[in-house]
Amino acid sequence: MNISATTQQLTLTPNDPRRLANVCGQFDEHLKQIESALTVEIKNRGNAFQLKGQPNNVSVASHLLNDLYSNTESDEEITPNSLHIQLNELLMTLTGSSNTETHTNEADTDKTTAHFRSDSETLQDLSILTRKGSIKPRGENQKDYVRNIFRHDINFGIGPAGTGKTYLAVACAVNALEAEDVRRILLVRPAVEAGEKLGFLPGDLAEKINPYLRPLYDALYEMLGFERVSKLIERQVIEVAPLAYMRGRTLNHAFIILDESQNTTKEQMKMFLTRIGFGSKAVITGDHTQIDLPKGQLSGLKHAMEVIDGVEGIGFSYFAAKDIVRHTLVQRIVEAYEAHDQKTGNTH
Repeated sequence: MNISATTQQLTLTPNDPRRLANVCGQFDEHLKQIESALTVEIKNRGNAFQLKGQPNNVSVASHLLNDLYSNTESDEEITPNSLHIQLNELLMTLTGSSNTETHTNEADTDKTTAHFRSDSETLQDLSILTRKGSIKPRGENQKDYVRNIFRHDINFGIGPAGTGKTYLAVACAVNALEAEDVRRILLVRPAVEAGEKLGFLPGDLAEKINPYLRPLYDALYEMLGFERVSKLIERQVIEVAPLAYMRGRTLNHAFIILDESQNTTKEQMKMFLTRIGFGSKAVITGDHTQIDLPKGQLSGLKHAMEVIDGVEGIGFSYFAAKDIVRHTLVQRIVEAYEAHDQKTGNTH
């Protein structure tokens, strides 16, 4: 340790072995995660902790442990993913930077859309209620994303894979359906995938694209259960479809999610956005750095980011590599690719 290192004693009260185990993690994995992120050394015996490191880092670690312990009072489970996001927020505070970039219109900041006004409590504490339990966004970017979904009839969630864009959008859709704010959910994807030729797959267009919609199905199963999702799909309350099936339709009283929108053309994006009818809400998710369209074809997502950003009633929420809630290596991989693209000038 550095000569200027300091040592601080910390006692977490009351002494509750169950809560302490939640804070420390299995085999102290949470403590090791904090040590690595904040460059501190943590030792403990029961509820008595010793923290050693740079004074500022020790202070932050102490406050974090106190906050984590307070959260366990309500049986909130601490996971490596949730801790990862919390640590990123603290690190951004320490460095005086922020990855949060949210574009909203001032006229919309103090109101929600009419058919979601009954969800003021959800907007306040940002817990999304589903049949299988409550889902809480982690990190400022996820929180702003959920706020924007409730505030706007159309909201874009843009950023790398693993940041929770699709999962949270599905959670909001399920919440709206359960609260009877909408009559149905539509989950849509363009029929374009990385290096894949759909024509060689067996079946009709719906059967060809069905495997690519699996992440949307998985999120629904987790929130509603397999049997209920199957029944809702049978009754066409939930519809999962390729983007091509949206042409010519007007979608009223629906919650529509367009996933992988970076693979739409600008014509397809315009077509989709003009399908939105009365009492409907749309969330468009995508990563404009992962475009699988033929070379030279402009992404509908990138085009929309230029054309309709700032239009009243439309929100844009942006995520960064630090918001990724998958394996820590995924964040490092994304950051490495971003650094390489900046170096080589590759902006595709």
